[in-house]
Amino acid sequence: MNDQPTAAAVIVAAGRGTRAGGGLPKQWRSLGATTVAAHAIAAFRHHPRIGRVVLVLHPDDMGLAAGWLAHPDMMVVEGGATRAASVRSGLQALEADAPFSVLIHDVARPLVPRAVIDRVIEALSTAEGAAPAVPVVDALWVGTEGRVSDTRERAGLWRAQTPQGFRFAAIRDAHALADPDAPDDVAVARAAGVDVSIVEGDERNLKITGPADFARAEAILRAEMDIRMGNGFDVHAFTEGDGVTLCGIEVAHDRALLGHSDADVGMHAVTDAIYGALAEGDIGRHFPPSDPEWKGAASDIFLRHAGKLTQARGYRVGNIDLTLICEAPKIGPHADAMAANLADILGIAPDRVSVKATTSEGLGFPGRKEGIAAMATVTLISE
Repeated sequence: MNDQPTAAAVIVAAGRGTRAGGGLPKQWRSLGATTVAAHAIAAFRHHPRIGRVVLVLHPDDMGLAAGWLAHPDMMVVEGGATRAASVRSGLQALEADAPFSVLIHDVARPLVPRAVIDRVIEALSTAEGAAPAVPVVDALWVGTEGRVSDTRERAGLWRAQTPQGFRFAAIRDAHALADPDAPDDVAVARAAGVDVSIVEGDERNLKITGPADFARAEAILRAEMDIRMGNGFDVHAFTEGDGVTLCGIEVAHDRALLGHSDADVGMHAVTDAIYGALAEGDIGRHFPPSDPEWKGAASDIFLRHAGKLTQARGYRVGNIDLTLICEAPKIGPHADAMAANLADILGIAPDRVSVKATTSEGLGFPGRKEGIAAMATVTLISE
């Protein structure tokens, strides 16, 4: 399978549906530790073959856009009066740098498995359109006034899901002529003569419509969540110099840190903690110090690699707790900037990163001001 991004995603979140209760549109209600919308967005942002995500919001929700726009791989656009109009808005946002293919997903399906996204993308290598579905297995009745008035044959019937994927040009042209009341993008595509392949869906990819669906989704999350924890420890000695780099932040000091790379002891500890949680060894396994390519390298290279590996394995960083152990320099004035930089590199919220410092009360090499030690703990949470 090609691991390079080949697709963009359009997530339609402009609806006002409140049938699920809670007094809010369902996409903004809590599901587990975050919102329905955040689950859906993360499924695509963290997929290694999705290069960009367009979030389509109701005009009244555009005030929420700033947080999403902070991510360079995201765009946020205003939706229209109908679902078809909202999809067109999302497609237009991609027009200037059109992807090979685009996956269109309903925000109300927050638990879409990575395997479903994979199957849609793979199908688009040979088909103009592809969409997931599950076969109808129950008997079908026609009801009239509370009584069964007829039955229907279920053979060949499928329950449609999203994301529904298409070659970009094909769905763009189809939507230009679309019936505004088309039920979904497959209907839009077929009306324009685009063939759509069916790929295997998943019962976990449920659509949240009513209150009971939240309970089902919560049960799925509890059953499937995998939490991993890793620890990282690193030390670097002082050498001659006029400053140190800690978590990517330059800190003035009367010494420098000695190391094969930039000797960023804090970032090294965090990176090793992530590798540890993934059972992937340490920095030395991935970036051997014997390799001159990494001499003097900026340590964000290592951390970005660990972050991409985390995503590829189907996890996200839950939180980071980093402690720097030294007598000097003073860490406190720079701690927030360090945390923000780590968060930016890994694409997580700054409030999921803690950077703090302590001394060793004059004991050991940190107490003798011979260097800096760092300890990090990281949790990874399955998507």
